[in-house]
Amino acid sequence: MAEKKIMLGNEAIARGAYEAGVKVSAAYPGTPSTEISENIVKYPEIYAEWSPNEKVAMEVAIGASFSGVRAMASMKHVGVNVASDPLYSVSYAGVNGGLVIVAADDPGLYSSQNEQDSRCVARVAQVPVLEPADSQEAKDYTKLAFALSEEYDTPIMVRTTTRLAHSQGVVALEEREEPADKKYERNPAKRVMMPGNAKGRHVVVEQRLKKMAEDASSMAVNRTEYRDTSIGVITSGIPYQYVREALPDASVLKLGLVHPLPRKMIEEFASKVGTLYVVEELEPLIEEQVRSWGIKVIGKEIFTIQGEYSANMLRKAILKQEIVTKEPAKVPARPPILCPGCPHRSVFSVLNQLKIHGAGDIGCYTLGAVPPLNVIDTTICMGASISMLHGMEKAKGKEYIKDWVALIGDSTFLHTGVNSLMNMVYNQSSGTVIILDNSTTGMTGHQDHAATGRTLKGDPTFAVDLEELCHALGVQHVKVVNAFDTKLLAETVKEEVARDAVSVIIAQAPCALLKSNVSKVKCVALPEKCKKCGMCLKPGCPAITKQADGTVKIDETMCNGCGLCKTQCKFEAIETVPMA
Repeated sequence: MAEKKIMLGNEAIARGAYEAGVKVSAAYPGTPSTEISENIVKYPEIYAEWSPNEKVAMEVAIGASFSGVRAMASMKHVGVNVASDPLYSVSYAGVNGGLVIVAADDPGLYSSQNEQDSRCVARVAQVPVLEPADSQEAKDYTKLAFALSEEYDTPIMVRTTTRLAHSQGVVALEEREEPADKKYERNPAKRVMMPGNAKGRHVVVEQRLKKMAEDASSMAVNRTEYRDTSIGVITSGIPYQYVREALPDASVLKLGLVHPLPRKMIEEFASKVGTLYVVEELEPLIEEQVRSWGIKVIGKEIFTIQGEYSANMLRKAILKQEIVTKEPAKVPARPPILCPGCPHRSVFSVLNQLKIHGAGDIGCYTLGAVPPLNVIDTTICMGASISMLHGMEKAKGKEYIKDWVALIGDSTFLHTGVNSLMNMVYNQSSGTVIILDNSTTGMTGHQDHAATGRTLKGDPTFAVDLEELCHALGVQHVKVVNAFDTKLLAETVKEEVARDAVSVIIAQAPCALLKSNVSKVKCVALPEKCKKCGMCLKPGCPAITKQADGTVKIDETMCNGCGLCKTQCKFEAIETVPMA
């Protein structure tokens, strides 16, 4: 009997890659996909890496596939945008060893800047998509994806969502396959995507998808479950679970392959049911295609296009049931906030005092947009902060950006910020970039990157020197400052924003949550010296609170001893003492 284990969806995907005989895995951390690589690295048979960005990860996996082994690239949905350039072209080129892209979407925007539906990207790129509905399917579909990739000579996307990625389920484990490496044979007509070759490959892609659509009706991942035929539902992925809970007696066509769709199977199912619904989160991808075949369905006219679905939502929309829920407990609002001891708070407190606007980027430091820091004015995508500052300078001139800086983390700078900084120098711009160097990829759970000196496997490696890198790009003015030295930081910011040149400030201090960053001191408030001015409260550290009498108290269980509050106090009413 096969061993069974409770696994996260992401953990199950990693297990599926292992069982499929994958030899190379590349990724950039991004919620909700991060745990895939963090589990893959536990299998010594697989080479696994954090790449500097998703485009590179995709290209690493493509190279491994072309050489003849099974390879996988994992990323969140916005990472698919970064990787789309190679994705669109490898769709034409096809594969040698099986090639799988895991795209983790985020309905409900739990940790993302948009609700992008990766199925739409795959459809335009003409890449087939499998969508599992639980942890067991996450493992099984990942394995199947490699087999289909090699059978149909195509990259395959496995599309998940936050709910699947971070939910647990029972998974039956199997032994690892050891498929023989595919022989590499030189074939420029297939793999060199110049116009003359690509025209011919486009025809192949169309034929491939047509064949796959015909075969899809007999694939086991697409199945019909006939019950009461007065209601029929076409669905896939996690929404299948909601359908089964809300409509236990309804007939269901559960799709595992959501692109291309099994037209014959769908037409047959539609002919046998009364009212037909399509239940899919985010975009009406399945619904619109089914409608185009002349099949009458009910979909987004009663279901939302936004956020996650639920069983109660389906009961209300389809069965017209009034859902009575308990009034939620009345608890104080808890807005997101930077951790106690976070070096970003120190930088933002300085910028706030100087009345500096921040062109922001993707990372923990996005929280600098909210009170009481109120520094970040823009956040679009990875690496955009630097390019946007450059655009402002070119649009409005040097004087306009004297009260602006670009803010970007160390991992994000290496992801896509390098090119943006290069562009500023090359196109003779001016402006100040602050690299918030906290020695990790903080927002997604403290993953290493090219400047930390450690690989995904934890092996020591060359660490990129951010200061030297900036100089190499042509930046003449680079200053490295301790993020908690607020006096020096303020002087440096004032000096650099006044320049008519590109300048970089590297504000260094490790993330407060790094295991290696253990504080030896803590801050203690002295109420007898407190003037009740509130200056220490301005940075918004959650470890410090105002008492009823106007004095402050520091929670020693939360304090990381960073000393930011002490630097704010002009009356020596806060002191640092050794940790007990």
